[in-house]
Order: sequence, then C-alpha cells, then structure tokens
Amino acid sequence: MAKKPTKENEVKEKERVEDAVQEEKEPVTVESGELAEETPEEPKTVEKEKYDEVYDKYLRVLAEYDNYKKRTQKEKDEMYSLAVAETLEKLLPVADNLDRAISALDETEHSEFSEGVKMVSKQFFEILAKMGVVEIEALGTQFDPNIHNAVMHVDDDEYDANVVVEQFMKGYKYKEKVIRHSMVKVAN
Repeated sequence: MAKKPTKENEVKEKERVEDAVQEEKEPVTVESGELAEETPEEPKTVEKEKYDEVYDKYLRVLAEYDNYKKRTQKEKDEMYSLAVAETLEKLLPVADNLDRAISALDETEHSEFSEGVKMVSKQFFEILAKMGVVEIEALGTQFDPNIHNAVMHVDDDEYDANVVVEQFMKGYKYKEKVIRHSMVKVAN
C-alpha cells in the first residue's frame, strides 16, 4: 500500500513539479520576433495552470498505481483461496474413507491397527481444522440449499418441515466457501 504523503513530501514534490514547469517555459515572442513584455500576472497564471495540470496528472497516476496494487493483491488472494479449496476438495474422499474405517472397526477390540487408524484420522482432521476447514452442521438444522444437498425427502410428523433428519455425506466449508455440500434427507 502507498504511504499517505506527508506535508514535507508534498512540498518537495511541488518544488520538483515547479522546477519541471520552469524548464518547459519558453520566452513569449511577438510576430516580429521581439520579446514581448510580460505582465506580472500572466506568467504566474500560465505557470500555475501548468503546475496544476502536472500535479493533477501526478495524483491520478499515484491513485491508479494504488488501485492497481490493491486489485492485484485481491486477485492473488482469490487465486490462492481457489487453489486451496480445489486441493481440499480432492482430499475430502480421504476424510470420508477414514471415517468409514473408524466406524467399521470393532469397538471391543483395541488393537494397534485400530489405534493407528484413529490417530491418523485425528491428525488429518486437525490439519484440516488448522487450514480453516469446517464441517457443515446438518442434523436437526433447517435445510439450507446453499450448504445442503437434499437427496431424499421423508414424510415424518416427528420433525418440522424442512428439517434435516439424516446426513449421508458430510459437507465442508473453507472460510466462507462451501467445498462440498452435505448430502441429506429432509422432512417434508
């Protein structure tokens, strides 16, 4: 980001612009080729207009450059966020398989294998959480088409209308972007 110009910097810049205007100034001539008499007010107004014009151009270029820097930084951030979201989307099947493996383990047996699978799953989900990935809450919430994907409807008087009664696949969000919608069953 560009620093806000201080009074001292503005004065120095004005002096530089005035020097540039002075260099461009040519003597005023009349048709006969003689030097015309300059009135005291006329050169100052011409110089002032040139100065104002050059200074205005300077400020515009400075503002355009600042806008360019902000726009490119925003584009970089968006590209990074998109790349992370696409990568995470490809890793979500691994998370699903880890959940399935843990649910398939025999709860009565505490083998080293089952403990290893649980540790790997825990580590994987901790890494996702550190990256900003959040699981979308679904069960018992109101159906929201922005974060849920209804694949079934059920008529059940036990639940209110448009309430998620079952979740088939977990959904995830990265920051505010939905990576994968939750696949759910909704009560009518």
